[in-house]
Amino acid sequence: MKPTLSSYPYTPPAMPQPMPLGQAWALLGGMSPEVFMRDYWQKKPLLIRGAIPAFALAKKSGQALTSPIDFAQLCTLAQSDQVESRLVKAHPWSLEKGPLKQIPALHEKEWTLLVQGMNLHHEAAQTVLSWFRFIPDARLDDLMISVAGPGGGVGPHVDSYDVFLLQMSGRRRWKISAQKNLDFCAGLPLKILKDFKASSDWILEPGDMLYLPPHIAHDGIALDPGCQTWSIGFRSPSYAELISEILWRTADVLAEDPALASLYTDPLQKAVAGSGRIPQAMVKAIAKRLDQLRWSNSDISCSLAAMLSEPKPHVVFEPPQPVLSLSAFHKAVLKHGLRLAWASRLLHDGEFIYLNGESVSDNHAPDWSTWLALSHLQHLTGAQMAEAQAVLEDENNPWYEHYLAGALILNKT
Repeated sequence: MKPTLSSYPYTPPAMPQPMPLGQAWALLGGMSPEVFMRDYWQKKPLLIRGAIPAFALAKKSGQALTSPIDFAQLCTLAQSDQVESRLVKAHPWSLEKGPLKQIPALHEKEWTLLVQGMNLHHEAAQTVLSWFRFIPDARLDDLMISVAGPGGGVGPHVDSYDVFLLQMSGRRRWKISAQKNLDFCAGLPLKILKDFKASSDWILEPGDMLYLPPHIAHDGIALDPGCQTWSIGFRSPSYAELISEILWRTADVLAEDPALASLYTDPLQKAVAGSGRIPQAMVKAIAKRLDQLRWSNSDISCSLAAMLSEPKPHVVFEPPQPVLSLSAFHKAVLKHGLRLAWASRLLHDGEFIYLNGESVSDNHAPDWSTWLALSHLQHLTGAQMAEAQAVLEDENNPWYEHYLAGALILNKT
């Protein structure tokens, strides 16, 4: 009989700061982030064996590492109405959206549980997500965990976003294809490709990872009970989404433009027989003013920072308990420092910085460099917060306001 390996949950290490962008990373198959972005990002798939070397090292030493998040924790989250989850079953295909009341046992076949936004709910997921911050935060979506019984999967499909598929427990067989035919099967609750023809076929072990750019067809099938795949996704909004958002935000600015505050006039309008037709003079006058509108790079970048830093609709922030007074908060911040809540997004351009869709500082403010440091590091010590001391004393300062809202959290004492 083979000896049973002792197993331990894997503890993801924190990414060193500053991030070594020019050095070789095991996570990227021995290449640097700079080389990966140049040669693979948005260009072609990449299979990486041993992306997390700790799994293979533990196995050699007679131990086995397991996922930092076990099945029971995932089930608990999937039963919550504050967590986005789905249950997929095959033969026949079915889709049930959470909160889920019943989840199959690990030994049962052909089912998959998908839990979105795990980086909002578990420190290990948040840490793993931070490994990929060599890609701009503006592109980040979330970390989803897929856990499945043998034969479980969601069918061959394509995604419109970049994804890193990190195998964390059990084995999964991945088939991929760069096929042009992306027609879906009709009448199914899932967007499953009608004619999937794989060009590559791999079995990923724990610690392996597969990177896929958008529109690469793929199909993942779990081979073992409790197979866990962690999907780190990077969104690709359409130009229509981005531009419509910028136009919507620009409308508020236009309302305050004195050049556009004057009323439309038409002193040369002639009598008409058909009064229902839009006057061409009005069309030309509006077209002239639209042609005069200009968006600077700053206008665009600020709109994008505001838009892309907004949390998803289902995200809920928990206010602190107990709530510190302003003076007590001031003292605690300078002593212990603070961090971003896991659900918070902090983005900036060269002039303004936005936290969860709201402007919190500009490049003339005394706390500008402190906000920039928080955006980069995600957490600050008390000594690092000292540069913002003058602002912290103001009872209406954004640091305290966002602490009260649960977007900023004091470091543990």
